[in-house]
Amino acid sequence: MEKRPFITKEEAETIISKYPTPFHIYDEDGIRKNCEAVKEAFSWNKGYREYFAVKALPNPFVLEIMKDYGFGLDCASEAELELARVSGFSGEEIMFSSNDTPYHEFSIANELGAIINIDDFTQLDIVERELSGFPETVCCRFNPGGTYEVSNSIMDNPGDSKYGMTMEQIIEAYKILHSKGVKYLGLHAFLVSNTVTNDYYPALARTLFELAVKLKEEEGISLSFVNLSGGVGIPYKPDQEPNDIRKIGEGVRKAFEEVLVPAGLSDVKIFTEMGRFMTGPYGALVTRVINKKHIYKEYIGVDATACNLMRPAMYGAYHHITVLGKEDEPCTEKYDVTGSLCENNDKFAIDRMLPKIEDGDILYIHDTGAHGYSMGYNYNGRLRSAEILLHPDRSFSLIRRAETLKDYFATFDCFSELKL
Repeated sequence: MEKRPFITKEEAETIISKYPTPFHIYDEDGIRKNCEAVKEAFSWNKGYREYFAVKALPNPFVLEIMKDYGFGLDCASEAELELARVSGFSGEEIMFSSNDTPYHEFSIANELGAIINIDDFTQLDIVERELSGFPETVCCRFNPGGTYEVSNSIMDNPGDSKYGMTMEQIIEAYKILHSKGVKYLGLHAFLVSNTVTNDYYPALARTLFELAVKLKEEEGISLSFVNLSGGVGIPYKPDQEPNDIRKIGEGVRKAFEEVLVPAGLSDVKIFTEMGRFMTGPYGALVTRVINKKHIYKEYIGVDATACNLMRPAMYGAYHHITVLGKEDEPCTEKYDVTGSLCENNDKFAIDRMLPKIEDGDILYIHDTGAHGYSMGYNYNGRLRSAEILLHPDRSFSLIRRAETLKDYFATFDCFSELKL
């Protein structure tokens, strides 16, 4: 798959003249078209709802786009719950999927009317105590243990994951919740991350649907919804084939009709909690070349750092890079593309073949629309960058300003004499 930027060099220069690099930019048109595709793919299920994972891109302007399509939000902290509230979400439009949760956050989620997704069996008592009883809707998170393999050999190891309950624990949890009068019960699981395959969701759905049937037949407990969570990935590398969300939706429908419908569970609602798939390909980090270093290797220094995009430094993750204006030039040069942090892993690319680069060139780092800005930090006192939304008519808006030194020092209350 060829990766092409969604802005031209000329458009980038226009934006840079107003908002200096580095910055993250998001393609509103691409996000909206993807929302439409997701909604269409699961339209066969009357109760379907996507709960966009706020952690992927926590910006209210993006969350408003999700609201336009009737989607909800998946939140994992007090701050994300508050962001959901100020963005106009409430009640069952919010799913609170947390782990090792500070107790007071259950109360905050409950005050908003959010669906609480309980990660750990021991938290049942905590939730009941903190809320003086259980809400009428509760979800439980399942971890089957062992390994989980999808047909094209993508494998993860739920047995090493800190998330979810064992089979025995979750069945006991449902029995307790049912006996306490909880009206609506849900099932949730997240087993494999960033899968670039159409097989994962249908395979997971079948696993969860079979558990739903087991609960009904053996315990007399019927589930109201099954949440497939996230895990549907994006093709970071050009040679990867992207997921087809319509085929994925059809695969889940097939499992639904083969497993749930014969068991009399045709009214079960299907939820998803995608983040990366929803916005990942529709974001980019735009940065300018400020240095070329010639030692044992050829280094290209840019004005962004791992503070702006942590994934390559943290995971060795691949992000494709385009030199704007040189999209069609041959990639004849081998470079490490680096930032300025005092860490040797502050590299966006290692031994990457790119066109010949000059100082001042603009680099477009692809697929930063999820877990890009949101994983930012302030090491070496580097400040977080701006976020910009490119509208369908090619105009653009600042949706988060860049940090300033005043922001950086704002929490040093004991140094009130600082004058900036």
